[in-house]
Amino acid sequence: MDEIRRISAKEISETICRLFTEANHSLGGDVESALCRAEAGETDSVARSVLSSLRENLSIAADRGVPVCQDTGMAVVFAELGSLVHVEGDTLESAVNAGVRDAYTNGRLRMSVVRDPLYRRENTGDNTPCILHIRTVPGDRLTLTAAPKGFGSENMSRLLMMTPSASEDDVACFVLESVRLAGGNPCPPITVGVGIGSDFEGCALLAKRALTRSLGEPSDDPRYAALEARLLREINALGIGPQGFGGVTTALAVHIEHAPTHIAGLPVAVNINCHVVRHRTAVL
Repeated sequence: MDEIRRISAKEISETICRLFTEANHSLGGDVESALCRAEAGETDSVARSVLSSLRENLSIAADRGVPVCQDTGMAVVFAELGSLVHVEGDTLESAVNAGVRDAYTNGRLRMSVVRDPLYRRENTGDNTPCILHIRTVPGDRLTLTAAPKGFGSENMSRLLMMTPSASEDDVACFVLESVRLAGGNPCPPITVGVGIGSDFEGCALLAKRALTRSLGEPSDDPRYAALEARLLREINALGIGPQGFGGVTTALAVHIEHAPTHIAGLPVAVNINCHVVRHRTAVL
């Protein structure tokens, strides 16, 4: 019989705190490399200057240990919980929220969560509750991905319940329309997460999860990888450019996640992220 592995709530909280602090202070090498490539390939002088400033901002933030953006995001956590893992001392959700609370209060990250969305928009004061997505997997490990999400880009996201007669062109048109309507609001160059399939809430989750992939990492399905490449070309042909000033770099990457769906539907979600694609992962 397989042995249960015990992970303390304290260790989970400490890990979450570290991940959100690191994610807000420095981006991964994949983002920096993508910005460098974009600057080298940009034909518009203003766009090149903007990309240079964005890279300088990342460097200053990392050197000084300050956030790369004033919007340090709503805390989103993806947890893959091994079937042989037992969390000791508290629930997984409480442990994660404790880590978020510590990161945002002691780490001096901006608190952006209000307790009631409509009637009393009072700040919770610690950026909790986080958005926690849990799925169980085989094994004795707990994988935690912290993905702070700013709302300048989140507000530009869209979802459409298409019919099963929709074609690849129809899906592409919806994604392009979403980016066109967003314009310079989400602080391009953007990364576009696309969810196709599942149901109403499921396709939105697919789109959000797509943003946690390494930047430019293609889908493992060649059909969807080809659609990602097509969408990236067509988005960059829109001419929105870095920060909306024009140019050939409106997006750095398009990532698609897909899942089975009902015979009567074809849900599609577009979750847009600004140039600050923040996420960190740890395995306990």
